[in-house]
Amino acid sequence: MSVDKDTLIGDIVRMDQGLVMILMNAGMGCVGCPSAQAETLEQACMVHGMRVDSLVDEMNTYLASK
Repeated sequence: MSVDKDTLIGDIVRMDQGLVMILMNAGMGCVGCPSAQAETLEQACMVHGMRVDSLVDEMNTYLASK
């Protein structure tokens, strides 16, 4: 199981609750919003002015540690 820039926010939310916390701590508080569920991680990062690559790395590091 891993995350990339094309992973949908809805899939990330269903994948692991720890990933939700990573997104929220990064400033993406809208992960539960219905419209956000169909966005890719890259699209959500663009909206919030975040770097997608560093967020992908952080989430995959978290998943690998489980």
